Amino acid sequence: MEQLLLPAIDWLAVLPVGLTSILGLVLLALGLFVDDDETLGWITLIGLAVTAVATACLAGQKSITFNGTFALDAYALFFDLLFLVAGIVVVLMSMTYLEGTGIPSGDYYGLLAFAIAGMIVMASATDLIVVFLGLEIMSISVYVLAGAWRTQLRSNEAAMKYFLLGAFATGFLLYGIALVYGATGAFRLDRIATAVGDTPNRTMLIAGVAMLIIAFGFKVAAVPFHMWTPDVYEGAPTTVTALMAVAVKAAGFAAFVRVFLHGFGGLHADWSMLLWVIAALTMTVGNVLALAQRNVKRMLAYSSIAHAGYILVALVASGAAGGTAALFYLLVYSFMTLGAFGVVAALGSVGEPNETLDDYAGIGFRRPLLGVTMTIFMLSLTGIPPLAGFAGKFYVFTAAIREGYYVLAVIGVLNSAISSAYYVRVLIAMYLTPGAEEHGRVARQPYLLTSIVVSAVMTVVVGVFPALWMQLARFGFLSL
Repeated sequence: MEQLLLPAIDWLAVLPVGLTSILGLVLLALGLFVDDDETLGWITLIGLAVTAVATACLAGQKSITFNGTFALDAYALFFDLLFLVAGIVVVLMSMTYLEGTGIPSGDYYGLLAFAIAGMIVMASATDLIVVFLGLEIMSISVYVLAGAWRTQLRSNEAAMKYFLLGAFATGFLLYGIALVYGATGAFRLDRIATAVGDTPNRTMLIAGVAMLIIAFGFKVAAVPFHMWTPDVYEGAPTTVTALMAVAVKAAGFAAFVRVFLHGFGGLHADWSMLLWVIAALTMTVGNVLALAQRNVKRMLAYSSIAHAGYILVALVASGAAGGTAALFYLLVYSFMTLGAFGVVAALGSVGEPNETLDDYAGIGFRRPLLGVTMTIFMLSLTGIPPLAGFAGKFYVFTAAIREGYYVLAVIGVLNSAISSAYYVRVLIAMYLTPGAEEHGRVARQPYLLTSIVVSAVMTVVVGVFPALWMQLARFGFLSL
């Protein structure tokens, strides 16, 4: 009788996902007995910080485990730390935001930890089935988080829209995986890369790749798979929106880059032109529709679509320059977007979301800290030097030009100019539009303000000193 042999497991490789999963289980259990939101928030912060330190200690390690389906490399560690830091910032935002909302803290923080665990799996996956596994762990957690504010109709609507369209996108992912397997006989990316040039089923393979582009396009909110984004971002709790706009998008790109540049690199000539069109449309549609928005949260949703287009430009360029630029841009995008949504959360309150431009009138003088930090985020998102957004766009467009994608680079620069109109409109509202005086005391928000200040400081630091961060991004990409 044949014995069932279990694969050898490198436990260091799965340490980050293991710790976040344990943290999620602990938080769900504690939520049954602990009612103090702040206590649960601190437990989550400590758990994520410990996981981040343990992950950083793995720097320099490189291994493949679970029969070649899960990687520990600099690329995975770069994204793992990005997810964990984003998670820490979101928790700081949430510790203030959850007060008075009625959202169960144990469930909220537990699902947040599981979502990060799914993201880590996506970044480390070297097998299409494991990519699917990580995607579902993350997606199911975020579906629930989007509807966590059960007493708010728009939160319920956001969760339902995200779930239905997400399930539809998952169908494309599975269909694409099936077609790729049918053409190559493999799920592992290294074996797919070897089989790409020899497969007789090229039409089936191209069809599978197209299906995967649709699935990943949905997760990163690329046009024309973006329609869910503004409604879901507006309806979800603002802290969850920040998580979706940053960490979920970064996880989608982590899998996107590894799958396409590692597994389907031999088909670059086939899929790059399709991504060229998607990148151009994503930048243009996101920026043009953002111009029409009066709701700041909804405007930031369209802004996130446009920034997905900039990252797709780097993916089209591919190579060391394009891949490095994509990782660097995701880093700078994370801080400036987290901070912007943090300001939106700070200005809102239960029953009064304060999300329209009219609500921002005079904020620059009434709430100077929020005004200054929001100015930093808006200027950085526009691409004004010496802030991080300028460095990110510079590296992305430079990579495109080096690879001969001059028209795409020009489209990107023109879209950056268009975006300045709606970003500056927020600054005009804050400093040049008179607003009503605030009555009563403004609620103390130490944790939320800390998350905003940290994001602003990092936006400035990365912009002024981009070389170190660019080197980390390059080291991470070259480990693929």
